[in-house]
Amino acid sequence: MRYENLPNTVFIQNRNNFASKTKENTITILTSNDIKHTNADDVMGFAQNNDLFYLSGIDQEETILVLYPDAYKPENREILFIKETNEHIKIWDGEKLTKEEAYQISGVKRIEWVHDFEKILQLMAFEADGFYLGHNEHIKRITYNKQTQQDRMINWCKEKYPLHQYHRAAKITRALRPIKSNEEVTLIQKAADISIKGFYRVLKTVKPNCKEYELEAELTYALLKNGGTRHAFKPIVASGKNACALHYNTNDNTCQDGDMILLDFGVCYGNYNSDTTRCIPVNGKFSDRQKEVYSAVLYCLKEGSKLLKPGVIPADYEKQMASLVEEQLIKIGLLDASEVAAQNPDKPLYKKYFMHGTAHHLGLDVHDVGLYSRALESGMVLTCEPGIYIPEEGIGCRLENDYLITETGNINLTQAMPIEIEEIEKLMTV
Repeated sequence: MRYENLPNTVFIQNRNNFASKTKENTITILTSNDIKHTNADDVMGFAQNNDLFYLSGIDQEETILVLYPDAYKPENREILFIKETNEHIKIWDGEKLTKEEAYQISGVKRIEWVHDFEKILQLMAFEADGFYLGHNEHIKRITYNKQTQQDRMINWCKEKYPLHQYHRAAKITRALRPIKSNEEVTLIQKAADISIKGFYRVLKTVKPNCKEYELEAELTYALLKNGGTRHAFKPIVASGKNACALHYNTNDNTCQDGDMILLDFGVCYGNYNSDTTRCIPVNGKFSDRQKEVYSAVLYCLKEGSKLLKPGVIPADYEKQMASLVEEQLIKIGLLDASEVAAQNPDKPLYKKYFMHGTAHHLGLDVHDVGLYSRALESGMVLTCEPGIYIPEEGIGCRLENDYLITETGNINLTQAMPIEIEEIEKLMTV
């Protein structure tokens, strides 16, 4: 494996927690993601269904997890179905997990081949009253006009067992996944540590007339060199006015002398993610105006991150963050205090320069599952990422750290990534 597996006790506990929240006499079925094709016979890299991974630790395609806590026969209470290796697969793709390996990773005692799934499920299905099935319920990135393996499982089950009751597995995992175990936090920290190494490489590489993709290459080098699985998302390397496009990621422009570069990047390590943003001057020295804007954003990050603590409602946190940014926009001359005082509260003026939220859950997904009506709790991991964007000046600045919520406040998991103006300038000139 490219990464160290979590101990199977983590997945055993996750399954126990999940089972405790299911209705009596129901069967849960979770499937792996598809391998996505590009053109001809080429494919994109495989990324596991994170709910399946959360409950099993299996990072392989064509996997199905079946949980039936109330099954009469003990051997039917947990079954993991995996792909069987044959000679053709061995030659072309290499061997897949053995049953023993799948047991060691997941802690599921009964391992079967996936081609036996329908036959084995049939022996249990009519004992059960209903099914829990998986589906992508993320509020920001729901699947649109695409059919997934989970969708096909839903359709198949309802056709095969139309009179059973059906329930949403994602409703349960959404409640469980925001609270990270110590082992999960360790993997998020490893992802953050690799990001930090990548940022140091960028600081040594950037210079006037370099290409944005050259800096992306440094991030990629650090990612692969240190055992990362993949980028958490396509890195944003946005110089000058490109930084004012929030999701710019073509990374094909030339970094001009005098411009500032916004780098928003993350690492996926063992399926857990980091998400960080830094801004640096192309020539190694911030201009006076860049310092002014940068200092305003950094102030908002430092003060705003203090609000990330148990009991805080995310909506209230976002309102306080917006007030912090608004104050700084007045301070640096982008907004007029009297106009702000008289503004329409439904159309706040700050949104011209600051138009996004500043905190999201972080974990198996970069924008991890979790309800934003739920108060923050110890064990959650969130980002804090205020920004100010001034297209007319060609300046876009966003700064982002990752924080573990604790009983007494939070811990910055990205503390070691340089962020102070003086430190960045010094590192760029050494």
